[in-house]
Amino acid sequence: MTPPTPARTLGALALAGASAVAWATLVEVRWYALREVTVPVLPVGQEPLRILHLADLHLTPGQRRKIDWVRDLASLDADLVVDTGDNWAHLDAMPALLEALEPHLAKPGAFVMGSNDYVAPMFRNPARYLLRDARDRRPVESTHMPWRELAARFTGAGWTDLTNRRSAIDVAGRRISLVGVDDAHLDLDRFPAAGGSDDARTDHGTVDLHVGVTHAPYRRILDAMHDDGTDLILAGHTHGGQLALPFYGALVTNCDLDTQRAKGLHGWPGPRPDDPGGADSTWLNVSAGLGTSPYAPVRFACRPEATLLTLIARPSET
Repeated sequence: MTPPTPARTLGALALAGASAVAWATLVEVRWYALREVTVPVLPVGQEPLRILHLADLHLTPGQRRKIDWVRDLASLDADLVVDTGDNWAHLDAMPALLEALEPHLAKPGAFVMGSNDYVAPMFRNPARYLLRDARDRRPVESTHMPWRELAARFTGAGWTDLTNRRSAIDVAGRRISLVGVDDAHLDLDRFPAAGGSDDARTDHGTVDLHVGVTHAPYRRILDAMHDDGTDLILAGHTHGGQLALPFYGALVTNCDLDTQRAKGLHGWPGPRPDDPGGADSTWLNVSAGLGTSPYAPVRFACRPEATLLTLIARPSET
């Protein structure tokens, strides 16, 4: 057999590269997936509780497929909806976002904001994401989003604002204590002190579950929530790495979280799901999210996702 010439080899590589780019920009970025996980975190004997975790929609006007797909998630009939931010990516996206979330706003819900809820995305050098700290701290002119109106729309529908706050929600006969922070990627996080009047665990009532909510899963936030005694932490921001290598995974997380936990259900600070020795860890769900920046509309080996978490009772110790 005649060995391939250098020209043929380069041609094959170019074709493979073009095919990968086409897949990432035309197919996978719109190939939305529902990831379903089961978390044994409720008190012994309790019935299951279902949480729909939405993250990083980065919605822009005209994304009809994404709007319809998010709306259809209401058919899951989750007990609680948690939105971990970066909802939009365009100044005129409010009508599209409210259309997408309209059936979910009728459910009990909670939310925090991400950086793109405050300012619109802008073009950046993509190579900066390979840095240890990918934040661009240069002064720039940013387009400020109408986030106050968005928060008012959410709270007006009955969702709980967890921006550097504690609160509690009664859901499906359960009392859920919540603690959340503002966007750590912008250094806006201020972890609320425990034991105050806003801490549902201090009112001598029964709390069935304690949940932490953050947009960006920086280690300082996860440590604080673990030390606060959370049973479950929900986060987004990473996009699951957005560009991953098959059989390897994410290359970056856009924060100081390790790439092995760029998406999925894990334990913090140790590996919980498959490790019997991780009993002291907090369950951590990092969503790969549903969108991208409009300046980098690609996904490779990392499908956009929402997560349905079915919380079940812990195994009996007897």
